[in-house]
Amino acid sequence: MNFKKIDQLKKKLNSYRPLSPSILNNLREDLILRWTYHSNAIEGNTLSLLETKVVLEGITIGGKLLREHFEAINHKEAIVFIESLVSSNETLSEHSIKQIHSLILKNIDNENIGRYRTSNVIITGADHKHPQGFDIPARMNQFIIDYKSNISKFHPVELAAWVHIKFVGIHPFVDGNGRTARLLMNLELMKAGFPPVVINVEDRLEYYKALDLAHTTGDDQFFMNLTNKLVEESFEPYFYVLGIQEE
Repeated sequence: MNFKKIDQLKKKLNSYRPLSPSILNNLREDLILRWTYHSNAIEGNTLSLLETKVVLEGITIGGKLLREHFEAINHKEAIVFIESLVSSNETLSEHSIKQIHSLILKNIDNENIGRYRTSNVIITGADHKHPQGFDIPARMNQFIIDYKSNISKFHPVELAAWVHIKFVGIHPFVDGNGRTARLLMNLELMKAGFPPVVINVEDRLEYYKALDLAHTTGDDQFFMNLTNKLVEESFEPYFYVLGIQEE
């Protein structure tokens, strides 16, 4: 893939860094809201963008499931956690993956938080068959080995997309795999100095098709192209707030 454009965008943004605390806070609040809303909506959460904002401010929405409230609160906490991983430049590990997953399912399914599934799963509408439950520990161990090997081989955006594809393909947990995968992808982007990406719920079908194609045929290009497009778009809020004109 050609990453020239996104590398140029990153270089341009870097020329304005460090950003002022007020700009950073504004961008962060907007990002956390949009990221949380869309990631949860992709999985079926019915909170609107505004309702998600209110829930994150500590207010309960009448007529909405308690689970949906926890999904919003938990997702924000998971973002805060991966920010800490970025700050410490921590290499991805099974332990950190389980920590992220534990935050995602906290107060929702405490029995399975941070625990690999032991049963088999079928994903509705997907052609790909995930590994059997007994094979998950070995597959996750190999996932981390391959990840460490790919750090020096892949462009950061390519690595982020690879992490997402391979993690979802393994589907190591009973629930929360999609949200965890999107957090892991952004963890890699953020560590490399790229803004996090937000996959809009309106693009869910394209997103699912790209993943299923990668898993059933081994062709990652469609998902790589989607990721590349999302990374380009992720610079827009930064440039807008800074008043930077894109060339």
